[in-house]
This record gives sequence, C-alpha cells and structure tokens, in this order.
Amino acid sequence: MSKRSPRLQFTDEERAAPELEKVIRKADKAADKVDKAEAKIPKKTVKRKERVVDGDGKVTVRLHFEEVEKKAPSKLAHSVTDAPLNVVLASAHREVRESEEDNVGVESAHKLEEAAEGGVRTLESAHRSHQLKPYRNAAHAEKVADKANLKALNKQAQRDNPQFSSNPYSRWQQKRAIKKEYMAAKAGKTGKTTAKTAETTAKTAEKAAEGTKKTGQFIARHRKGVLVVLGLSLIVAFLLGVVSSCSVIAQSGVSGLAASSYSTSDADMQAAEAQYCAMEAELQDYLDSYERTHDYDEYHFDLDDIEHDPYVLISAISALHGGEWTIDEVGGTIQMLFDKQYILTETVTTETRYRTETRTGSYTYTDPETGETVTEEYEYEVQVPYTYYICHVSLENFNLSHVPVYIMSQDQLSLYATYMSTLGNRPDLFPDSAYVNRYYNTEYEDYEIPASALSDPQFAAMMEEAEKYLGFPYVWGGSSPATSFDCSGFVSYVINNCGVGWNVGRLGASGLLSICTRVSASNVRPGDLVFFEGTYDTTGASHVGIYVGNNMMIHCGDPIQYADLSSSYWQQHFLAYGRLPSP
Repeated sequence: MSKRSPRLQFTDEERAAPELEKVIRKADKAADKVDKAEAKIPKKTVKRKERVVDGDGKVTVRLHFEEVEKKAPSKLAHSVTDAPLNVVLASAHREVRESEEDNVGVESAHKLEEAAEGGVRTLESAHRSHQLKPYRNAAHAEKVADKANLKALNKQAQRDNPQFSSNPYSRWQQKRAIKKEYMAAKAGKTGKTTAKTAETTAKTAEKAAEGTKKTGQFIARHRKGVLVVLGLSLIVAFLLGVVSSCSVIAQSGVSGLAASSYSTSDADMQAAEAQYCAMEAELQDYLDSYERTHDYDEYHFDLDDIEHDPYVLISAISALHGGEWTIDEVGGTIQMLFDKQYILTETVTTETRYRTETRTGSYTYTDPETGETVTEEYEYEVQVPYTYYICHVSLENFNLSHVPVYIMSQDQLSLYATYMSTLGNRPDLFPDSAYVNRYYNTEYEDYEIPASALSDPQFAAMMEEAEKYLGFPYVWGGSSPATSFDCSGFVSYVINNCGVGWNVGRLGASGLLSICTRVSASNVRPGDLVFFEGTYDTTGASHVGIYVGNNMMIHCGDPIQYADLSSSYWQQHFLAYGRLPSP
C-alpha cells in the first residue's frame, strides 16, 4: 500500500478560527476513518533477525516477531492461475456445441454444466472480492482523507494569505503548490511536517503571483506577438487533443492561462456589454409603448424575457474575433448576435365585422287639408361591414448561449468553450453573473462509484471515458472534448468512445431514448441511461444522463458532474430509465 494519509497538526488558535473549524473537523474525522479502515486489514506475524556485535567481537543473532499488514490478494495472480483451466474448458465447450444442435439431451446437460461452472466462478469472484474489501475500504478512506487534508490546507493558506483569494490564477497556483508539497510529504520525500505545508506553499503562491504580474506586463507590451504565439499554441493543443485525453479546457502554466484569458481591454469589454444592454433597453421600450405607437383594434403579446449573460456575450465576441478586439471592430458582430438571440415577429390579421350605424331618411306626402306637399325626416339603423385589425406580437429569446453552435467553426467553438470554462479568468469583470457562483464559489458534488459496480467491465469502460470530462462547461450543441458538450452530446460521445463497441452517432435525448429498452426503477443498473422531460421547452425527452448506481447519475449539467436523482428537481422531471442495446 502507498504511504498513508498524514494526520494534520493544527494549533489551538487555528482550531478556534471560525473559517477553519469546519475543514479541520472534517480532516480529523477523515483521519479517524483511515485508522479504523487500516485496523481491519488482515495482519500476519513475521520473524526478523537482528545481528548484535559486542565489544569482544562476538556476534549474537536475536529474533524479533512483529505484526505487519498482509498484502492484498492479486487479481492478476488468480487470472494467471485460472487461465489454463479456462482455455481447456472453452475448448471442451466448443466441441460440445458443435454436436449439441442434433441432440437435445446433450444440449440440456451442457447448459447445466455451463451454469454450474458459472456458479463456481461467481463464488470464486465473490470470495476474492470479500478478501479485497478491507483493502478497498482503506484505499477509499485514504482518498477521502487526502481530499479533506488538501481542503483544510487550502483554507488555511487563504486565511493566512488573503491577498491571493481575489486572483483566480494565484489561487490555482497556490492549490497546485499545496498539493505538490502535500504529496511529497506523504511519500516521505521531504523533511517538512504537514503542519508547515500551508506556510511553504503560500510562499510558492506569492512567487507565482509575482510571475503572473510580470507576465501580464509583458503581454501588454507585446500583444501582437503573444497573440501569434497563442494562436499557434492553440492549433498545436487541438492537434495533440486528437491523440491524447488532455482537456482543451484545462491548460497548465502561464501559456494555458493566457490562452483562456480575455485579452481585450476592460474598457472595450464593458463598452460591448453596455452597447448590448442599450439595444435590449431599446427593444423593451419599443414593446412597452407598442399600443401607443400603433393603430390596431386588438393586440396579443407573447413575449420572452429580455436578458443575457455578459460572459456569454464577451466569450462569443472573443471567439469570433480570435481573442483581442476593440469596440470599434465588433459593432457588426454585436448586432448579428442580437439578431440571432431576439426574434421579433409582428403579424396582423383581419376580420370582417359589422357595426350598427344610425342613418337619416326622408319621405314626402300631401296634406289633405291644405293640399301642400310635406317632407319629413326619420332615423333608422343599418349593419355596416368594416375591417377589424388584430396584431399578434411575439418575442422569442433564443438564449444567447445557444447561438454559438450555429454560427461558429469548430475552432471558434473550442475557443468559446475555453473562455466560458474560465470566464476569461476575470470573475471580477461581471460579478453579478450566475456563472461566477457556478464556477468559482461552489464545488460540484464528488462521488466515488462503488467497486462492486465497476466490476462490470462494460460499465467500467463507460465511466473511465465519462470521468475524463468532469468539470467541462455546458455548451449547447457541443458534442466533443474540443467544443465541450451538451447533455446528449456528452452521453453520445461516451457511448461511442468508451471502447465497448457502440456506434450510435450523435443523438439527441429523444433519439437516445428511442434506441433504449425502457426498464423499471427496480431493475435499473449502472450503465443504463436516465431521461427527463420538461427541463426546457420541448416535447419528449429533454435531458439525459448515465446512471451510476445508488440513485446517482453523471450528466452534463453546468459543468459536467455527478447528481443525486432523489433531489426534488430531478424527481419532478423524471421520465424513464433506458437500457442500451448490446454493442
């Protein structure tokens, strides 16, 4: 086994600090669980010899007995041991199958024989699984403890060095340095105690912050040259992504930071946002005053809300213009994006209606007494047809985040996804955006899939592929690591690329449901798909994830993450479980 997770030591003052109390308590609790898990690992007594030489040169051998942990049973060793027998059995079964088609009795006996052998293999597998359980539990406890320890050290470093908390790159560097120092301490490669780790890594982070500042100043002085280098780097990164599992969204070092950062000035980005907001305000005013400025008999309005997220706007403009731009250069782009997002339809229909009008008529007659001709008027009512005008006004907000997939090349969409995953490394630019809390101030739920579920090689292959993309942002229409994913794009990609043998193409949620066989909640198993409806305005399945057991799924939310299906939201929108066809 690897070096065990160290139990961190904190001072009384640190334990009393409100901002550290919770993370220290979790670290202590995780360390206790490691102790309990390791205590359950089987022990064996070993004999050790010790040679002692006295002053006269006489050598005495002393025996010592001590308990040490037994090594975990090797799964490979069992496989090697069973392999010759499995080959013989497979050959025998093939010979029997060749003749069983003509002999029902042989066929029945053969089925029973295969079932018995399968039962023996199941029992052997269960026995090995039982033997490995304490080792799996200890490894899991150690992993949880490492996570709790790193979180406590990060929190301690943020408390001791608040100047780094507002800079996302410095925070990232600090976390990276802490993890490196911690793993070195755990492996016994450094003499520093874990209690000093945060202090050491804070100094590392401070140096990183100074380096970032100098890099920023260099970029400001040599923008054009840097952009050329970044452009070439992005092309190389994209090509490398074809033959590796590296994320285009998670670049390392200063070059990665620059590639995922907005390179346009704050003034130009704020001006673009202000111009877009002014166009939205003009549209809203037009709709608010519509009845006053038009002359129709009747009005019907069907209007979506007028709103957008500024990070979507700036990321889209930056991707379309290759990074750096000025407000004078992007007027046409802003108008194009506005026209794609807001679709205003004004339809006038007419009806022939009738209204009652009073008219005046006259008639003449001769007065019998005087003989004079008299003319008298009278009033009467008539039904008069007229055209009645009905105006129907609809405004569809297509959602600006849905627009990029329809107007961008794959390279541009990849750049857009990169900007959105980091918010251009500028969470301070539009702090009221919902994306800031989504990417910076919250953590998506971590989940450890039970080892028993991963014993299914087909499911294990699916999860090996799916977990590569944890943290990737939701991009409408995205269907590959280069562009990031939407929900159905993520599931389709995992199915097609997990190496099991499926090739279903790029399907939407309803398309994936159509190729599945529906299963009940009592029969659902890891690797089945789970479908939802009504998560947005569409008919049929509107969202899909992969069921991983224990009422959990992995899906492309925002970002890609695990989710608990027992939450009220998913229960409200649940549609069905579906089992994929055999590959």
